[in-house]
Amino acid sequence: MNNNNNNWSVYILRCNDDTLYTGITNNIEKRVELHSSGKGAKYTRGRGPFIIEASFSGLTRSNASKLEYIIKQLNKNKKIEYLLNIIGLKD
Repeated sequence: MNNNNNNWSVYILRCNDDTLYTGITNNIEKRVELHSSGKGAKYTRGRGPFIIEASFSGLTRSNASKLEYIIKQLNKNKKIEYLLNIIGLKD
C-alpha cells in the first residue's frame, strides 16, 4: 500500500464518560464501528457510544500520525479550545 496517498484522517471521539480519544484511519466509519464493537483501541472499550467531535481528512499517513501525536499531547481543555478555534466559536 502506498503510504503517501492523501486518504488518511485524524479523528477525535467523545466517549460516553466525556473523555476524548484521538486516532488515525483511512476509513472513519469502519474505525468507529470497530470502537463501538469493542474491537478498536483498548482505551475505547466500554466507553461507547461515541460522538465524532472532529475529523481532519486528506492527509498522508505520515502527516496524520504527526497531527495525531500533537493532539494527543494536549490536555482535554486544550483539545476543546483547539476544536472551538477550528470551527470559529472562539475568538
